Amino acid sequence: MREDFQVAELANTAVHAGIIPVREAQQFDESGLARWMSENVDGHDGPISVRQFRGGQSNPTYLVTTPERSYVLRRQPSGVLLKGAHAVDREALVQGKLADTRVPVARIFGVCLDTDVIGTMFYLMELVDGRIFWDATFPDVGVSDRSDYFMAMNTTIADLHAIEPASIGLDGFGRPTGYVERQIKRLSEQYIADTAAGRDPNMDRLINWLEHARPRNEARAAIVHGDFRCDNMIFHPTEPRIVAVLDWELATLGHPLADFAYHATMYRMPSHIVAGLAGEDIAKLNVPSEKEYLALYAERVGLADTADYDFFVAFSFFRIAAIFHGIKGRLVRGTAASPDAAERVKALPELAELAWEQARRAGAPAL
Repeated sequence: MREDFQVAELANTAVHAGIIPVREAQQFDESGLARWMSENVDGHDGPISVRQFRGGQSNPTYLVTTPERSYVLRRQPSGVLLKGAHAVDREALVQGKLADTRVPVARIFGVCLDTDVIGTMFYLMELVDGRIFWDATFPDVGVSDRSDYFMAMNTTIADLHAIEPASIGLDGFGRPTGYVERQIKRLSEQYIADTAAGRDPNMDRLINWLEHARPRNEARAAIVHGDFRCDNMIFHPTEPRIVAVLDWELATLGHPLADFAYHATMYRMPSHIVAGLAGEDIAKLNVPSEKEYLALYAERVGLADTADYDFFVAFSFFRIAAIFHGIKGRLVRGTAASPDAAERVKALPELAELAWEQARRAGAPAL
């Protein structure tokens, strides 16, 4: 997921209500950006105007306009950052490598690692026109067409996982083995270390269970998105077709079924926490059932064994809860990027409880 709820908002040019003046705490040297663009962006001709997207729990995101073109700027937040977090350089790298594949991404215009330019590293990408669906029921889509949108998501994540990382120069993008083990370790350590956010008994139970329950078999390493949700995609203005997948901050090499299970948490997620389908009449909506959706993905990627799916769903709920916990810590420390952070973290206890319920479904013992 990332903590961003989300950069997805950035591309929907039809929803400019999501664009606001730059918040005082997230202002930067716009003249420095203008100079950098003049020197590094082909075809750039100023002046520039900068506004901010309301979304972005993790990395502040801005709309940069010139007389000829609009861009999206993603930058690291200011202040002390957790190791490995807010990796905007990795976001830009993977999008650039995917540009000529079947996975649709926004064009990258430039990456700046020099923190002296605007205060943090950043990258600039195209503003892609289309629709963002913040509700997993796709309420603005006709019932007869709705299943096609789910097929588009299913096909796109399968296309991503089918890419051989070395074929596009991403064989060194992450370690080829140990993805789940590393994720559990890193998120657990971050959770424990973030004393500002406090502890949750269900999170503590999950940490104790996950390491012992994790599958020991390794899958073929695939490029994983890490936050593949409907509101991190831009759909064609009128067609059930994805024109850009957004928010690649968590992308790495990892276990493809874990990545898909994270995406499929929508079937068990209440909509007031993250875009979800829990409690909805799936048949009435005309979307595939969770079982059908998993089977379609497995067929597309040639996956014969999905026995670990429930574990990976529980693991995914833990990841989301850990991210919310991190947002809470930043809120307490006064470094949260989004004004909606306080509202989001209210759901943390419920989310942690739901995560433990998924662990029980995957075989965790009763307390």
